[in-house]
Amino acid sequence: MGEALIRGMINSDLVPSGHIMAAEPDAKRRDFLAATYGIKVTDAAQTLCEFSSVLILAIKPQIMQPVLAQYKPLVSESHLVISIAAGVPIAAIEQGIGEQRIIRVMPNTPALVLAGASALSPNGQASAEDLKLGLEIFSAIGTCVYLPENLLDAVTGLSGSGPGYVFTFIEAMIDGGVLAGIPRPVAQQLVLQTVYGSAKLALETGEPPAILKAMVTSPGGTTIAGIHELEEAGLRGTVMSAVDRASRRSKELGA
Repeated sequence: MGEALIRGMINSDLVPSGHIMAAEPDAKRRDFLAATYGIKVTDAAQTLCEFSSVLILAIKPQIMQPVLAQYKPLVSESHLVISIAAGVPIAAIEQGIGEQRIIRVMPNTPALVLAGASALSPNGQASAEDLKLGLEIFSAIGTCVYLPENLLDAVTGLSGSGPGYVFTFIEAMIDGGVLAGIPRPVAQQLVLQTVYGSAKLALETGEPPAILKAMVTSPGGTTIAGIHELEEAGLRGTVMSAVDRASRRSKELGA
């Protein structure tokens, strides 16, 4: 995800590559990032803090507290700290690093192809300018919205976990095509383009999904017959329950 942010900021001309530094303990990874994106790299927290005014914590939640302990003596009020660690609340970040200017962000994996969906929430010390900058950074890898922090667990269950639901649906559609006699590679090609095209149509027209569904659902036709099967199986309720359960799990992990 950190690499996706680097790529997005450079490709969108938000930040020149020479103004970005990545702190990475693995030497091979540092060399790759420097050679691929032309950014500066280091293995020293102090070097990073001296170079950067915006610190993005693109780390696993499990190592958040040790990393914060390392950075606490180095971070000042001149730094904006942005965390993308899932399930780690702002209060826990403040506890580890002090009451600095902090923004918590929940992105998702399509950010890797610059098509992510992110939501962010600032703490009380972050300014309107900080919020604007956070929105600009994460809009460079897709779309980004502001939400109060109490809704970020719901975002985790919806768009954070959402790619997993979508890939499961895609896999099922491909298997359905195979069941109907279509070779698997062809079924995969057709399904992926169908999902991509449907999402693109919804985004570009701005029409509610119900309207777009009605456009392809003729009376007594094939689509309504297929939708009837989905409704009989409880697809809609199951998906709603999946989002709710994942949201509750996110709260559990952050407790």
